[in-house]
Amino acid sequence: MGKLFIIAGIVLIIIGLIWTFIGRLPGDFTFQKGNMTFHFPLMTSILVSVILTLILFIISRFR
Repeated sequence: MGKLFIIAGIVLIIIGLIWTFIGRLPGDFTFQKGNMTFHFPLMTSILVSVILTLILFIISRFR
C-alpha cells in the first residue's frame, strides 16, 4: 500500500508540473459579459477524467 501512495504522489506531482507549464487547454471556454466571467474547462475535465481512469485501471490490475 505504501508503494501505491508513492507512485500516486509522483504521478500527481508530474501532472501538476505539466499543468502549470501548459496552462489553459484549447478546449477550455471563457465567457465574459460586463463584470461577470464564466470559465468552463471542458478539455481539462476530459483530460483529468482520462488520466484518473488510467490510474485507477492500473491500480486495479495490481490488486
